[in-house]
Amino acid sequence: MTDTLWAPWRMKWIASASGKGPKQCLFCRVAKTTADRRDLVLARRPHAMLMLNRYPYASAHLMVAVRRHAARFIDLEEPERAELLELVALAERALEVEYRPDGVNYGLNVGRVAGAGFPGHLHMHLVPRWDGDTNFMPVLADVKVIAQSLETFYDLLTNALGPR
Repeated sequence: MTDTLWAPWRMKWIASASGKGPKQCLFCRVAKTTADRRDLVLARRPHAMLMLNRYPYASAHLMVAVRRHAARFIDLEEPERAELLELVALAERALEVEYRPDGVNYGLNVGRVAGAGFPGHLHMHLVPRWDGDTNFMPVLADVKVIAQSLETFYDLLTNALGPR
């Protein structure tokens, strides 16, 4: 018997990663809009923004990005560095309030060779982790199971962040 775990939303990411999808920088596009729910933006500051990852590695996977297209920390101005870290702290608080993770993986991939999906735009990943959250699915089937919908994550974390 063969079981199938459908994840059709991944195809959009696969197409863009293979060069068949849109070339526009995700973070530059989102920085110019005000459609926060559509773009999964949880908080904005003049120089940075906090958002859900539409193609998460794990439940409640967040990203913090500067709004300006800049590739490295040395390219940032002081207000950009400050707001990036302010939003990392805000994300930690929201994750703690709503999900109480046992740990958090923080990641920065600078440059395509380092794994950056948008190599010219600095952004940090925050991936909450829980004791026991690694299960047989990634080992046996090379599949990751995300426990809630992006809409539910958005609503819960927006409430945890409080008024904008």
